[in-house]
Amino acid sequence: MEKEKLNRINELARFSKERVLTEEEKAEQYELRQEYLKEIRMSFGAMLDNTVIQYPDGSRKSLKKEDQ
Repeated sequence: MEKEKLNRINELARFSKERVLTEEEKAEQYELRQEYLKEIRMSFGAMLDNTVIQYPDGSRKSLKKEDQ
């Protein structure tokens, strides 16, 4: 996510502690948060796809999602 968007999320959070956000600000905050969460989920999924569990017997299993 771009630095400007992260800064805007933080700015809106600060504003919400100081005053009530307008409806437009609330909608913007919601959209930015959804975009942020989407990127976090994709990043976490990619991290899990590259994770391997090694068992005591030496066998290994990937955490990649299996095609259904």
